[in-house]
Amino acid sequence: MKTILKFRWPIFIVLLGLAIGLLFVAPDLAKQAEEAGSFQLADDADSQKAADILEKAGASEDTLSLVYDFDKAVSDEDKKAVQNTAKEIKNVGKPVTAVMDPFESEEIENQLVSEDKKTVLVPITVDGSEEEIIDLSEKIRSEMLPKDTTVYLTGEAIINNDVNESAQEGLKKTEVITVVLIFALLLIVFRSIVTPIVPLIAVGITYLLSQSLVAFFVDWFGFPVSNYTQIFLVAILFGLGTDYCILLLSRYKEELIEGHEIQEAIINTYKTAGRTLIISSLAVFIGFAAIGFADFPIFKSAVAVAVGIAVLILVLFTVVPLFMMLLKDKLFWPAKQATSHNDSKLWIRFSKLSVSRPLLSMAIVAVITVPLLLTYDNDLSFNTVDEIDQSKESVKGLNLISEGFGKGDSLPVQVILKDDNSIVDEKDVPYLETISRNLEKVDGVKSVRTITRPTGEQIDDLNVDNQLGLISDGLKEANDGIKSVQEGLGQVEGGLNDATSKLPSGSEASSGGAGLRQAAQGIGQINDQLDQLAGGLSQGMPAAQAVGGLNALNKELGKISTSLNGAAGQIEGSGSQVGQLSSGIGQLAKGVTDSKNGLTEISKGLTEVTDMLKDMSEAPSIRDTGIYIPAGTLGEEEFQPVIDRYTFGDETGILMEVILKDDPYARESIATVHAIKDSVKTSIIGTPFENTDVAFAGISSMNSDLDDISSKDFTRTVVIMLVGLFVVLTILFRSAIMPLYMIGSLLLTYYTAISFTELIFVNGLGYDGISWAVPFFGFIMLIALGVDYSIFLLDRFREESIKGSTIADALKISMAKMGTVIITAAVILAGTFGAMMPSGVLSLVQIATIVITGLLLYGLIILPLLIPAITVSFGRGVWWPFRG
Repeated sequence: MKTILKFRWPIFIVLLGLAIGLLFVAPDLAKQAEEAGSFQLADDADSQKAADILEKAGASEDTLSLVYDFDKAVSDEDKKAVQNTAKEIKNVGKPVTAVMDPFESEEIENQLVSEDKKTVLVPITVDGSEEEIIDLSEKIRSEMLPKDTTVYLTGEAIINNDVNESAQEGLKKTEVITVVLIFALLLIVFRSIVTPIVPLIAVGITYLLSQSLVAFFVDWFGFPVSNYTQIFLVAILFGLGTDYCILLLSRYKEELIEGHEIQEAIINTYKTAGRTLIISSLAVFIGFAAIGFADFPIFKSAVAVAVGIAVLILVLFTVVPLFMMLLKDKLFWPAKQATSHNDSKLWIRFSKLSVSRPLLSMAIVAVITVPLLLTYDNDLSFNTVDEIDQSKESVKGLNLISEGFGKGDSLPVQVILKDDNSIVDEKDVPYLETISRNLEKVDGVKSVRTITRPTGEQIDDLNVDNQLGLISDGLKEANDGIKSVQEGLGQVEGGLNDATSKLPSGSEASSGGAGLRQAAQGIGQINDQLDQLAGGLSQGMPAAQAVGGLNALNKELGKISTSLNGAAGQIEGSGSQVGQLSSGIGQLAKGVTDSKNGLTEISKGLTEVTDMLKDMSEAPSIRDTGIYIPAGTLGEEEFQPVIDRYTFGDETGILMEVILKDDPYARESIATVHAIKDSVKTSIIGTPFENTDVAFAGISSMNSDLDDISSKDFTRTVVIMLVGLFVVLTILFRSAIMPLYMIGSLLLTYYTAISFTELIFVNGLGYDGISWAVPFFGFIMLIALGVDYSIFLLDRFREESIKGSTIADALKISMAKMGTVIITAAVILAGTFGAMMPSGVLSLVQIATIVITGLLLYGLIILPLLIPAITVSFGRGVWWPFRG
């Protein structure tokens, strides 16, 4: 410390110059957080895997939605206006790739117009960066939307942008409020207009240096960053930095009271309070460094606070001594009691209870905490929309979609099947129906949309039962056609017999008459055979056999037609008076030809039936799925819109949209997604999709991943943090007992605080639960910061014990001396977190509630009542195993 005091000015100038210089050259930390995105999932997470698959296939589009809110059922004029707007947006070009006209067809209208016809949805498919999408949304709002109609623009990208904007606005509010609050609190505590300036300068330099270093680390080493990073830096550095300054300045006052010279007072301050500060900061550093072991980048982004803590210690050991040396006892001007130090009367009273009657003290703590703990349900919410102001356009639009179409319709779960080769053909696609049917059986699933059911209902024409019905109808039509041909041939036969009777015997025409009689007989025989074929078809004769019979009869009809034409020629050439019969016989011959052509058409139809039945008999998909898609169906023009919507990557990938019954953001939807994943993975076994890559996209899928990752990270980080704290505290306090109940008291404080927070936000304000990230950050913050106060107290207790005081006396002295410091520090740190409240970001408000509740509970109840009670109960055993 003597060396630091000797070179205090050069050190201060270097630190100040470095802080200001880096401020101008360092990357923009806020911009880095925005680019990192709201959710940064691990590569092996299902939703991230889905995003990667779609991006590599060039299908990573986002969807924006125009939501029209009409006062009454949409009119024809309204429809035209909506269609015109859709066309105008489509003509914008990049990043717009497609705009769906809600009135293009009846099927689409059923999907995009609500039942009451008052809400109309216009999906806009976009492919571009988040910045391009946001710019597009601003252009649509300002230039293309009608002024006389209520229209909202929403979508995942817009909601995420609103979250980012809310976080940045919240940061600005927090910074200003924090500085003003700290200055006011210090002014009250020290009754000096000079004292507050020292912590603000020290912490200000720390914050500027820290955020610049973190920004560089993000660029150089890929340091994790999120919207939480800067806000936590502000709250913790200003709050904790002020606490540490209070600790140092309070001890400095004690040293001055004892009559030490300025330099000696400073050196003694850093030998005592400085040691406590090192222990405390090391515990906090370990707490936030432990976050580095988390997998989730958003959680890991709080590790930046560890960087801030390291910088804070450097500044507190260099800048603060400079002001102590410079201002001397004027540091507390103009307070008349600047050179006095008052013991805490409140904590003196607490000490009489906790040290003298420890069991009663413990019982009081139990009465306060246990009832709250019993109410805790660990209700978590994954609703991103709750994070922002409900008056935002994106939120209103999303709510309107939920009201008009059902909550699940607004944001479906996407099941993605991807292979290296095309998987969209008539043999494979039927198996999508098996997967869809199994998905519909999952509790919480409303419907499924994909190639075989683009509107959520299976296409009837693909159903084998329906197709067999059509085949049956076709056979009936063939039978009816045969009967029609029979009737025609019967008329021809009668005409031939009539013509034959009119021919005189012995004339030249009589030889032609013989041909007519022969033809009539042949037609009669053919009619008999047609009658047998018709009867056979009615009784289940194979169509192929009927086709063979028809083809044979066709040949006979051809011969008869030729014979009739020859006979007609002979009769006409006879020159007799009967020659005029030739024209009638020619008509009969044409009738035979028409009958022949009719049989040919019937034969073709039966051949198609035969081929289809053959294909169906060879298609395994029929047995497995009950679905049959005739060859060429998927390539037909009318089927193309369905293929375009539910395939990607040159038909190497297939999309399935699963519509949920519950709100996609609801906790229940996470359980549904887990069931969906299990169903799909089971359903594809033994199908052509068994070896495809399977992934799941959508808000509910992402929330499912967040739930899994956050739970694992919470457990891992908590264990590492607590073990690290135990080891460090054991070494520094030279006791294995003290760290155990220090950590135990903090755990009690955390669970009591989060129980209280759950009561407020879930039971009181009606939220679905505590935001999913809040327990993690709330735990880290409260444990890492709360441990400081137990260190403040017990390190002073250690100091008094070393001087020879008994356990009880050492506790009473340390509580009297540290009570005011701890209460003041807790109030100031709680105040800095209270500055998060006006941010408007729900998760930050909830984190602040946990930390504020926990710090005040710990500083005013648990620390003065429980810690001394446990300590005095152990007696000299509190130093086990190092000394007794």
